[in-house]
Amino acid sequence: MTLPTHSPRLPPLLHADVVQTPPRPPSPEHQFGTRAVHAGAHIDPTTGAVIAPISLSTTFAQSSVGNPIGIYEYTRSANPNRDHFEEAVAALEHARFALAFSSGSATTAIVLQSLAAGSHVISVSDVYGGTHRYFTKVAAAHGVHVTFTPAIEVDIEGLIKPNDTKLIWIESPSNPTLGLVDIRKVASIAHRHGILVVVDNTFLSPYIQNPLDHGADIVVHSVTKYINGHSDVLMGVAAFNAIDLKERLTFLQNAIGAVPSAFDCWLAHRGLKTLHLRAREATKNATTVAKALEASPFVKSVNYPGLDSHPQRAIAVKQHRDGMGGGMLSFRIQGGHEAAERFCQNTRVFVLAESLGGIESLCEVPSSMTHAGIPKEQREAAGVYDDLVRLSCGIEDAADLKADVLKAIEKAATSINGSK
Repeated sequence: MTLPTHSPRLPPLLHADVVQTPPRPPSPEHQFGTRAVHAGAHIDPTTGAVIAPISLSTTFAQSSVGNPIGIYEYTRSANPNRDHFEEAVAALEHARFALAFSSGSATTAIVLQSLAAGSHVISVSDVYGGTHRYFTKVAAAHGVHVTFTPAIEVDIEGLIKPNDTKLIWIESPSNPTLGLVDIRKVASIAHRHGILVVVDNTFLSPYIQNPLDHGADIVVHSVTKYINGHSDVLMGVAAFNAIDLKERLTFLQNAIGAVPSAFDCWLAHRGLKTLHLRAREATKNATTVAKALEASPFVKSVNYPGLDSHPQRAIAVKQHRDGMGGGMLSFRIQGGHEAAERFCQNTRVFVLAESLGGIESLCEVPSSMTHAGIPKEQREAAGVYDDLVRLSCGIEDAADLKADVLKAIEKAATSINGSK
């Protein structure tokens, strides 16, 4: 994995033969839980330790000039703990390769940085605020332009610019309205034009959805969320199959240097081993909460792919493991923005905080927090209204989470009505 010290010419990112017929990894030998526990978990050859030691060294000795004792030279280029974690993620995403980065945003930046100036990207409108910020403020500054659409499956053919469109960016489910995209449908159209498809799979995790199996070329995650799962690591990862992508993105990973620490890789690998257990519990809890909210007179609407009322429920049944909805949901509350804020201040189990995917349940108001940087008219066009509340259900008891949201909604509604 160590890169040469000289700077080779960057390998081209986009070839029609790569995006149309990418080499596939072998079919998994074991079920998800077994792979989660054992993939990348190598017995230490020196001590026999079942859990790998943390390799904090930033440099590695060489037996002679240009001849490392082992396979490592410098930790920015490669590190044992990062290798182990990347191997584990690749196994869970049914990928040949995975590369870890210092954050989810860094992962997005590396993928966009790999495009040449003048490239065009098509993205779903409803994306994480940080992704929107990078697309509109940073990517545009180095000549990569993004077109947003609220209906990518319908609009994609008309939005493609021949010779310019190089990438399609999908969040499914989207953040924060939980919209779904038929990945296979979009990928089939994109690949006819030699265009890569990237899917941000953060909201579901590799346990519930594997976008590469549905035709995507790259799957990205904010590891900070479900993969690590304990709200104590900042990291991102990309997984893919094509060798050209491996060469290009590995070069940028090393050249830009946005890599995670060995300790963070060790922590994330430890968290990943219980992903299947946490994802199942979070889904059960979110389903309970979503059904309770849907029945509440104080709620306008609920966005949750696990409900039959979700307009794209059929896509969830097709793309998600056992049709699971995941641990994320959002809802619009009666009483506007003031009610949304009061709801978040009245919860006792749900913590008012940004982020998601941890063992603890969180609540937030996207219009004032995670998506505040997006202009109001653009937010609302994507369904992110001022009365929208986003919930990340953790692994607490479902009955406690249900009681917490219902009490908080009632308090918010009573206080709003009482002030009129």
